[in-house]
Amino acid sequence: MITIYHNPRCRKSRAGLEYLKACKLPFEVVDYMKTPLNAETLRTLIRNTGLKAGELVRKQEEIYKKELKSKALDDEAWISLMLQHPQLIKRPLVQAGNKAVWADPPENIQALIK
Repeated sequence: MITIYHNPRCRKSRAGLEYLKACKLPFEVVDYMKTPLNAETLRTLIRNTGLKAGELVRKQEEIYKKELKSKALDDEAWISLMLQHPQLIKRPLVQAGNKAVWADPPENIQALIK
């Protein structure tokens, strides 16, 4: 099953959702702004992308610009901040099995459905 971790207010996240619909594959939508991720889920997503936690932080968010921009944090600190402030999580994240991608651009999803 494919899962998209989605923020409906985000244009890029909506584009990822439309891409999945066009693929005509079954998928589940998790609006992580309404249903926050827990630490285990977020750690798994990060691990499955192969990226470091800091690479999945949205640097255009106000909280990042005002409080985090010049900080060098480890993965656990970034994860803690993303759990406290889910708007910091890049979107959309799409997972299938033990693989996940940051779907910007939406075509990145192809790596999961080959």
